[in-house]
Amino acid sequence: MQRILVIDDDSSVLSFLKRGLLYEGYAVDVADSGEAGLTQARARYPDIVILDVMMPGIDGLEVLRRFRAADEKLPIIMLTARDAPEDQVKGLNTGADDYVTKPISFDVLMARVRSLLRRHQAEAPSVLHFADLEMNVESFTLKRGGRKVILTSLEFRLLQTFLENPERVMNKQLLLDKVWGTDFFGDANVVEVYVKQLRQKLEAAGEARLIQTIRGAGYVLRELERFS
Repeated sequence: MQRILVIDDDSSVLSFLKRGLLYEGYAVDVADSGEAGLTQARARYPDIVILDVMMPGIDGLEVLRRFRAADEKLPIIMLTARDAPEDQVKGLNTGADDYVTKPISFDVLMARVRSLLRRHQAEAPSVLHFADLEMNVESFTLKRGGRKVILTSLEFRLLQTFLENPERVMNKQLLLDKVWGTDFFGDANVVEVYVKQLRQKLEAAGEARLIQTIRGAGYVLRELERFS
């Protein structure tokens, strides 16, 4: 299930969009300020963001800049009551992928959402690399160095999530949402179990550890520096 984050200080807009997007089959998170939106994204990373421009505190353009500093490819649609070309150009130059003006036509917004998600998926590489790992997501194969590694489907999806987010610390809840889905209500410690299994398979020939534990924060795909 693809996750949409809606950030808008208008509660009626949040309610309207959340209801419609849930009906369309998306997982939806909402935030009523720029600060809350950034916090929400750190807890559960979205597949696309719908972001209001005019908000008190951290406005939409600043939120957009912060998202872009962390992720150049995250699809972001701006909402604005300003339809002047110069306002839209400013947002697009800051890094927005598209603009929808208020009052919002839900059908138009959905067309933009679907288009951006399709484009984002089409741009995703079929072969992922990190260090000496090579994963082919189409043939469902993994190699470490020249060694073939056999994974279960869940192990594969978990490692794919790490490979798609190298050097990014991800907590258990984020990994549960991305790999097991938002409707999973089991024990979050299942993540520890699968990380342990992945490590055993990836390090079976004595290779260095790539999935690191960040105490109190989660896990990260990272090479540790070696000192002589």
